[in-house]
Amino acid sequence: MAGGGSDASVSTLSCAQCGKPAHLQCPKCVELKLPREGAAFCTQDCFKASWSSHKSVHLKAKLTTLGAGDTGEQNSTSTNDSWLYCLKKGQARAPKLPHFDWAGTLRPYPISKRRITPAHIEQPDWALDGIPKIEPNSDLQHVVEIKTPEQIERMRETCRIAREVLDAAARVIRPGITTDEIDEVVHEATIAAGGYPSPLNYHFFPKSCCTSVNEVICHGIPDARKLEDGDIVNVDVTVYYKGVHGDLNETFFVGNVDEASRRLVQCTYECLDKAIAIVKPGVRFREIGEVISRHAFMSGFSVVKSYCGHGIGELFHCAPNIPHYARNKAVGVMKPGQTFTIEPMINAGLWRDRMWPDGWTAVTADGKRSAQFEHTLLVTETGVEVLTARLPTSPSVFPWLT
Repeated sequence: MAGGGSDASVSTLSCAQCGKPAHLQCPKCVELKLPREGAAFCTQDCFKASWSSHKSVHLKAKLTTLGAGDTGEQNSTSTNDSWLYCLKKGQARAPKLPHFDWAGTLRPYPISKRRITPAHIEQPDWALDGIPKIEPNSDLQHVVEIKTPEQIERMRETCRIAREVLDAAARVIRPGITTDEIDEVVHEATIAAGGYPSPLNYHFFPKSCCTSVNEVICHGIPDARKLEDGDIVNVDVTVYYKGVHGDLNETFFVGNVDEASRRLVQCTYECLDKAIAIVKPGVRFREIGEVISRHAFMSGFSVVKSYCGHGIGELFHCAPNIPHYARNKAVGVMKPGQTFTIEPMINAGLWRDRMWPDGWTAVTADGKRSAQFEHTLLVTETGVEVLTARLPTSPSVFPWLT
């Protein structure tokens, strides 16, 4: 619990939760001799309400004491044995590969320093400290927002930028390039357009996009591993621009890919395409999972159940949740003005997933490959608008589209 501050100067501070004059101070912050700003609270209730996010301050302070440094700053580009392994929520990075029952052949590699965003770029509220403030407690976690025409226009603009950024990444994918180099392309293209890469420091995620290779289902961290001939890699891009987010991803072939992987990637593309085709006012959100599961099952593949599509706009993630599997319990029907993503993850083998020790990288439980595609969608009066649709300038990388 928050302890009573004996120093009278605490009373001049503002509550870190609600902004009212603060008279209490976090006892752990006092013990760690942290700055009073951000550690003061007006009541025990405010302290309790902020605890889930506030406690990360203590962890980061301990890491600094141990010499681990700030999240994103203690990375290394070295490829020797002292590679550094990113862990979620500011935890320390181990000096060696952690003991883990790896499902497939992929292993984590060193990650580079956190990339810098210029001061003039508008940033989401997690950019500096890794902690989303507005999103977790928003009413839009429970109510599906109907966007205004002005919001929709901003979404169109942001989603077009996101598409152009992903296209830039697609053009550099080849054997021998590292996923960290792909991340650099995404970062620089986003900044050049005046946007902020939404994943960067979101809950301490250390990179500007997700790169998921082979058995990685989603949330792979770009690192120093070079892509190899025959790999598949998903690149997941989200851009924050003019106060809204635009989110999409595609899975790409690296060099000469075997026929089984080609079928998997094409089936995943088709699953998304078929799901988008049913989007219109009055359709239940749960129907999306039925369509995707039917096509995946008929093709001999399985559907990941642990991750879903989501509402998006001024918040990165919000209602509605869009499960991709059959017989799901998603609530609600589609209405004009709603924006959300559909992003099926389809596995070559079992649908079950596992988490690497970094707390981010989700992989297939059996080590077999996984593919994913994603679009941000707008429900219109008569159907759907794909806000992140491919452009005439988008590179021709999928044989079935030609």
